[in-house]
Amino acid sequence: MIKERQDIDFLILTKRIDRFPVSLPADWGEGYDNVNIGCTVENQALADSRLPLFLSYPIKRRFVAASPLLEPIDLSPYLGGIDHVTVSGESGRDTRVCNYDWVLDIREQCKAAGITFWFKGTGSFFQRDGVVEKVTPFKQGNIAKELDISISDGKRLF
Repeated sequence: MIKERQDIDFLILTKRIDRFPVSLPADWGEGYDNVNIGCTVENQALADSRLPLFLSYPIKRRFVAASPLLEPIDLSPYLGGIDHVTVSGESGRDTRVCNYDWVLDIREQCKAAGITFWFKGTGSFFQRDGVVEKVTPFKQGNIAKELDISISDGKRLF
């Protein structure tokens, strides 16, 4: 179905990127033009273990979701093969804090690499200017949007 519907861009996000090779259709080749494959990374250890694998696979369009962002992450060694980065904090019960400084740091890494960046949501606990704010799920995306830090290439962001 995905191959037949070239008029639709598909986004497939996984934290199990190690399973990618066993999930490919026989005619995948270097990938389909309408498929964006995303890999989640929540901390530096997962970025360092998942992203080298992610970059080694035949994929035409790649994105990273630093979600939930649980600590500062240096993505710069991997951004050469990435088209887009999305960042959001953790939501739900017993969530951990997302620090705005971490978000801004990833944004700067994306800016330096010349790739798009989308700050999707603050998460339930959002630290900015040394203050931790409890944010309801209904406002997490709106606050991120109001901060106006996303980087677009003129095309629609995810």
